[in-house]
Amino acid sequence: MPAISDLQQLLSHMEPVLHPAPYGYAVTDTAVPGSFATAAEDEGLTVIAPQDALALAGINPGPPWARISLTIHSDLAAVGLTAAFARALADHGISANVVAGFHHDHIFVPWACRDKALTALQELSHV
Repeated sequence: MPAISDLQQLLSHMEPVLHPAPYGYAVTDTAVPGSFATAAEDEGLTVIAPQDALALAGINPGPPWARISLTIHSDLAAVGLTAAFARALADHGISANVVAGFHHDHIFVPWACRDKALTALQELSHV
């Protein structure tokens, strides 16, 4: 299936999925098995991984984050999708950290806000 770039199609067909395990963000010198994503920054390697994987690697997982994946195949060059879901979450007072994969966007929200965030995203997709 080709990637979608039309904002209205993206919003009306996205199906947000809440992953059951809490994630954590950490800075480390080495890779962590089971990591979801990494970012090489001047200050060190940022790792996003399930909290259990970070703990097994002896790394403090920090506060828990929930991962919500948008299952629509969004084009990396699509305009407005990130702004639309960031606004929907901000309107509910929910911070969002986004990781764009080749096929899908993944949004990390505070663990305590995960159900409220999922509902906000589901409402956005039915506008």
